[in-house]
Amino acid sequence: MENPKPGMFVPALIGGAVAGVLSGIPLLNCLCCLWIIGGAMLASYILSKNSLVALTAGDGAIVGIFTGIVAAVIDAIISIPLAAINREFIMSIMEKIGEYADEMPAGWETWLEGGGAATTFSMQMIGLLISAVVFAVLGALGGIIGISLFGKKAPPQDKGATDVVKDADNSKS
Repeated sequence: MENPKPGMFVPALIGGAVAGVLSGIPLLNCLCCLWIIGGAMLASYILSKNSLVALTAGDGAIVGIFTGIVAAVIDAIISIPLAAINREFIMSIMEKIGEYADEMPAGWETWLEGGGAATTFSMQMIGLLISAVVFAVLGALGGIIGISLFGKKAPPQDKGATDVVKDADNSKS
């Protein structure tokens, strides 16, 4: 009986949570792509540790894709409360630029007064969708790297048994 592969859900949740939190925190999110790849590598490490069978690069890619999607959702959840802080920060920078710049585009003041840096729900959902796609691709890459580094290797096949079969086939001829 063949040993089943372990579930990918828990490793993807753990790796995605770590990557999502680190990529959602301001100043740490400048390494966002690295966090996603690292989270997927963590997920593939956990997966290979719990596996009794050798895993393939495809297994690493799948757990990495799940990790990337989980990370995108957690990143979006973390960025919602930080959006107000980021908006105020961006607005203060724009006001400082406006004070020192000689020529500003037409409608600059109207944009600032209207809250030009505000995001809508639909913009956040589009951002989540784009993040999920990009994070899934990076997660697949990290999962493949993780399985190649941490995965159990397939046991070598017994060459003696295949030679016996070949000898039996040659004797029939």
